[in-house]
Amino acid sequence: MPIEVGIWNVSNGVKRVNFTPIASEKKLEEILEKDISIISDDLLLVGRQIPTAYGKYIDLLAIDQEGNIVIMELKKQRTPRDVVAQIIDYASWIQSLSYDEIVQIYEDNNGAPLEEAFIAKFNTGLPEEINKSHQMIIVSAELDYETERIIQYLSTNYGVPVNAVFFRYFKEGPEEFISRSWLIDPNVVEEKSSISKQDNKKEKWNQQDFVVNFDDDQYRSWSDAVKYGFVSAGNGKWYSRTLDSLFVGARVFCMIPKSGYVAVGKVTSSSVPLKDAEVEVDGVTMKLIDCDLQASNMKHDLNDLDRCEYVVRIEWTKTVTKEDAFWIAGLRANQNSANKLRHQYTIEKVSEFFGL
Repeated sequence: MPIEVGIWNVSNGVKRVNFTPIASEKKLEEILEKDISIISDDLLLVGRQIPTAYGKYIDLLAIDQEGNIVIMELKKQRTPRDVVAQIIDYASWIQSLSYDEIVQIYEDNNGAPLEEAFIAKFNTGLPEEINKSHQMIIVSAELDYETERIIQYLSTNYGVPVNAVFFRYFKEGPEEFISRSWLIDPNVVEEKSSISKQDNKKEKWNQQDFVVNFDDDQYRSWSDAVKYGFVSAGNGKWYSRTLDSLFVGARVFCMIPKSGYVAVGKVTSSSVPLKDAEVEVDGVTMKLIDCDLQASNMKHDLNDLDRCEYVVRIEWTKTVTKEDAFWIAGLRANQNSANKLRHQYTIEKVSEFFGL
């Protein structure tokens, strides 16, 4: 069933904030053009109203850090069949585009090289291969039952990487608000997008296991992480943003770069800035910044949400010291603070080491 979203002002009694689909549709176009991060912070906008070879125009086109393309189409009061058919038609054209063609589309729409914008956004170079896979997102102010039914059918039965996100725009006096809801977990759709003819030998993700890189240095201490039950990353959004992929209940294999795997545990909270992070100490909830921390500079940039440390609480199953870290040839690692662990050999060997 379509999700119903409402907002109530409870500062002085209880009053529902008004919503209108038409106002939301108009506001959506303005907002998404200015800031695509409202859909996902892991997207760089390639352009809007991108002309295809068939005389049609894609509302919004973006690229993620892995070089995958994301096609977004605003529903704009069209029938479900029309908008679903349209975005699939766009995807059939997008999948044939070469590296150079994607780069040229960006330059035509922005007047600057994609490589420079990619480095500025993700703090890493453009991948050697882009457009290996793609996702389709239908953006709407309201999600009707027919659109939901079609998307669920294509996704569930045929693995089509299509999703819907709907926003609602609310206004209460001078204050303006926008809410966002996904039809399908974006992580599930992302996984389906990686299963393509060009990528069918890639190991599938089991939808629960992650690797977390934990730098044991002046900014964070492994002894603190073990004692208080957390992982963290900071000093820039490129380092901390991947912690957002860790969901409550996910299993993490923690490793210290250049040392090896030091722990396995379960995520018990979403990523939050250090100043808001809480931990349990002898059955008492405390602010992590108020604890006796060994890391000399973990509290850096506390009020800077781009550079401060971000924390995810972990219930550790097994831990070892940095000196006893596990590493053998053939294990996989990744430069991101958190990333999906697909490599079955790594899962098996690390699980065996920790006696799971």
